[in-house]
Order: sequence, then C-alpha cells, then structure tokens
Amino acid sequence: MTEVFDFDAVIIGAGAVGLACGYALSQRGLVVAVLEEQGHIGQGVSSRNSEVVHGGLYYPSGSLKARLCVQGRRALYGFLDRHNVSYKKCGKLVVATSEAEVSRLDDIMVQALENDVEGMARLTGAQARALEPGLNAHAALLSPESGVFDSHGYMLALQGEIEAAGGAVVIATPFEGAEALVGGGFSVRAGGVEPTSLTCRLLITAPGLSAQAVAGRIDGYPADRIPKGYFGKGVYFRLTGKAPFQHLIYPPPIPGALGTHYRNDLGGQAVFGPDLEFVPEPDYSVDPAKAEVFAAYIRKFWPALPEGALSADYAGVRPKLHGAGEPQPDFQLSGVEDHGLEGLMALFGIESPGLTSSLAIGETVAARLLD
Repeated sequence: MTEVFDFDAVIIGAGAVGLACGYALSQRGLVVAVLEEQGHIGQGVSSRNSEVVHGGLYYPSGSLKARLCVQGRRALYGFLDRHNVSYKKCGKLVVATSEAEVSRLDDIMVQALENDVEGMARLTGAQARALEPGLNAHAALLSPESGVFDSHGYMLALQGEIEAAGGAVVIATPFEGAEALVGGGFSVRAGGVEPTSLTCRLLITAPGLSAQAVAGRIDGYPADRIPKGYFGKGVYFRLTGKAPFQHLIYPPPIPGALGTHYRNDLGGQAVFGPDLEFVPEPDYSVDPAKAEVFAAYIRKFWPALPEGALSADYAGVRPKLHGAGEPQPDFQLSGVEDHGLEGLMALFGIESPGLTSSLAIGETVAARLLD
C-alpha cells in the first residue's frame, strides 16, 4: 500500500472529528496525513463550543447521533484518562421550571433509556434543589455521565497519537481539490505557501463548516448528493462572580438545538449559551445587548442572577443540515453507496454531539472504509 501511495489515507480537516478519524486509522496500522487550512488544529467548530461531554439523552432511537454519542462518550473518558487530559464528570440536570415542562422530561427520560444512557434518575424539585440550592426546579432529570473537558488538550493528544504512528498533521495547508486515480486511490491537491500534490488510497473529508465546498472540489462527486448546508450561530455570555452551580444545567431542548444552558468550566467560571440564530455566513461577533435576553432566559432556572452580571464572551457556528423551523437531521457519513467514489468518506452536518461522538465517528469511518 505505502509502496504505491504517499499516504494510506488523507483526512481533510484537523478538528476533533478529522483527528479522531486519523487516530482510528493509525491505530489500524495506516499512515495518515491530516490537512488543515488554518494555522493551528481545531480552530473551527471544535474550538467554539461548550466543551460538554454529552450523555446521549435526546437523540432519536437508532440514529447515528444516539449510537455514536453514547459510544463516543464511553470511549472519551478512557482516552482522556490515558492521556492525562483534564475533565470533570460533573453530571447534568435537565430542569423543568414549571408543571408545563414536566411531560417533556418524561419524553427525554424514555429516550435516554432507549439510548442506553447509564445512571439516569428522575428527581423531584426538592431533590434537585438539594443538589443545587438556588435552582428553580419543578422537577429534573439527572445524567451523571455528562461532564466538561479540555477539548484542545484532547485534540493535541489525538495529534500526538497520529504522529507517533508515523502520520502527519499539516497546518496552513488548504485542500484545493482531488480526483480519483485509475485503479483506485486519489490524487489530492494542497495549497499554502508550498503547494503540492499527494496520493492516497483513502480520502476522508471532515472540514466542518466547509464540508459542502470541499465535496464540490472532488472531481466526480455528484452535485445532487451534496446536502444543502446552513450555518447555526450561537453566542455565549460569561458570569462575573462565583459560579452558582456545580452541575451542568439544561432546560428542555428547543427546536434545532439543546437550548441556552449553564456550565461551570474547568477554570471554575460560569458560562451560559449558546442560543441559536441562522446566519448566511460564519460570523463570530457577539452583540452585548443580547445580555438582557440571556438574563431573562437564565432567570427561569436561576432567579437570583444579579443585574449586569453577564458579559459577552464568544460565538460559535455549527454546520447544520436544516434551516430554521425544519426537523434536525442525523449525522451524514457518505460512502461509496452515496456518491460512487470507492475509498472516499465525506462527513456532513457534524454538529453537536459531534465532539462527544468523535472517537466513535472515527471508528465508524475506519470500519466502513476498511471492513
């Protein structure tokens, strides 16, 4: 294999999912190259999120999101332990702040059990407040397997594993195009300061927000098999003062997202977000005036939020496969049966819970390409 091709596999995108794909392939003895257009790994979707380890409560039965979130979460904690990457398994409370929301907790509980999420518990309002005094809770669900972690430390560990196996993670190297070779494999054109081309047997695209554009630069990829993409922007606000809760605090999900939630990050600071706004192109600005809207929402579950305690923090943009008001679809892992190109796996719509699911996504991609 390596006598014919420069690399066994090339992965486009050095975010958490692209690196996890590279890691899964390198663990199977393949020599991989991960190409990243930015000057550092993980500068896109992977660096602008909540760094939450999701339990896998919400996702439809049998979906990739349900299966890969649970599998990925289980694998993630072990990986973090082995590589001394910081995390905090703080648990999550999904809170009903009124009687009207209790039935939604019932539905989430049923779904979580169908998804084989461990340790789920139903709490009364009094039990939830015993865990988190100051919380306004009519009832709640406890997911003890949820947590927060150092996503950049995780990606550095993945990079180290790839390089230790003889692979390469190459930054500041944008993907410019690819074409299938006669007899199998691909020729990949890479830009940057020193443009080059290289060959590989397997090609994986995991570039997050540019997934559709990257697929469009692969010769022979049928245009009608590239799903339409949308940009879902979410902003975050940070609390000035002591963090009020130790658990993650989530309201019931909103259409298209999990809703504005609370986390106590690894530095001990309280962060709220994200909201959801569909935008025509990636935009990382944060309007400080949104603090009032956030405050009104937060006071539903934390009535004691002080006036003026929120400050604009950061924004993220998610690669969505649905627009406003449309059903939220599953992850899309497109193989030869979808596009007709042997040896290519194209990933679309890898938003939340993509970070939690990343190791399982990598395993699934490797298995589908090799087995």
